[in-house]
Amino acid sequence: MRPFRAAEAAAALLLTALLALSTACGSRLPERAFETRPTATHPSGGEPLRIGVITSATSPVGGDAFTGPRDGARAWFDALNARGGLNGRRVEVVTCDDGGSGVGNNECVHRLLDERKVFALVATTALDYAGAPLVAKAGVPDIGGQPLTPAYETYPHLYGIYGSSAPRTGASPGWNGVLYGGTEVYRWFKRELGARTAAVVAYNQAASTSYARLISEGLRAEGYRVVEEQVDFVLPNFRAVAADLRAQGADLVFDAMDTHGNAQLCEAMEALGVEVTAKVTNVQNWSSDVPRDYAKSPACRDALFVTGSSRNYEDTGHPAVREFRTAMGDRPLSQWQLEGWAAAMWFTDAARSCGDRLTRACVEEYVNRPEPYTARGLLLPVRFEKLAEPPKTRHTCLSVARWQDGKGWVTQGDMTTNCATVPQLGYRP
Repeated sequence: MRPFRAAEAAAALLLTALLALSTACGSRLPERAFETRPTATHPSGGEPLRIGVITSATSPVGGDAFTGPRDGARAWFDALNARGGLNGRRVEVVTCDDGGSGVGNNECVHRLLDERKVFALVATTALDYAGAPLVAKAGVPDIGGQPLTPAYETYPHLYGIYGSSAPRTGASPGWNGVLYGGTEVYRWFKRELGARTAAVVAYNQAASTSYARLISEGLRAEGYRVVEEQVDFVLPNFRAVAADLRAQGADLVFDAMDTHGNAQLCEAMEALGVEVTAKVTNVQNWSSDVPRDYAKSPACRDALFVTGSSRNYEDTGHPAVREFRTAMGDRPLSQWQLEGWAAAMWFTDAARSCGDRLTRACVEEYVNRPEPYTARGLLLPVRFEKLAEPPKTRHTCLSVARWQDGKGWVTQGDMTTNCATVPQLGYRP
């Protein structure tokens, strides 16, 4: 079952894309969209095992918004090949940039499955996963994808990085078109920081207001007083919002805006001296770019929190995190890179379980096993259950970090103990 925090991250990205598309033309598959990843080592032991990675690298959202999972997966497979490959076979990574469009995504699926004959897809990060039905029909396992659309809650053979409890028959998302998620994020801030009043800031635009409604419902279910703020998309008056946040005594600020809007809101709060307990963002913004994005608002940076379902990439005391960081080298880091790394590890562990009899069915048997998968402690336990009915409550955990200048993202309690039994609320994607 996809938690609200995953739904919110997906909604935030889709919102950003919609806002960008409001001033842009349609996209097509860009030139040089397909790339075979070169490797320095070529283990012997048979033909290379070809793996596909679809990414909306040149989407309207921006050039680097979706590339983290792809880069993390590449780093894993490069390190794997350097150690001798998968059961002695070199892994050949074939990437495809779908341009953020449904047409481009279908082209990527056809090229990777029909022409390049990839064995599986890993760490898919698609703004419009239009080709998902084709992947499911072909029976190609898609492991560890980011659930930016309802595809991972709809189709068989697709396995999102956060798991699922939905039937996934291909008929409709979730249970008859309804997905469910928990309120653990809001419970954590109430329990740990004593927050009681939460503001939700949105544009007067359909995608933004819909996303804001989802957040507000979760907050109210946890007993918050919710302050709803709306700004004009074309001429936003963030100073008026900041002034009202101060007047309303907001403890927390959530938003249904793009990164630019967030930066403007924080600058307005800074100018008026508005201080909050936490300014909460999502996993897609869990990166080392914070000093650049919030350069003009140090107070907002100091209150910046992020939540997710994977271990903080700054937790260098954990051996699996150290291995990831070593492989990434000196590159700027993000949580999505770590999740792409975990997705590639997941596929590798599944393939290794098959020994010399590697088949897609064997890989899926491993992914569908009742034992949850944690990627050696990088992920909260992930499983796929296919429940006939959604549970009314669920015991769930979350990863929380707070930004501190000079230290980066500082973990707030271990993710395996940041847990609570929370209600599951329905929403239509």
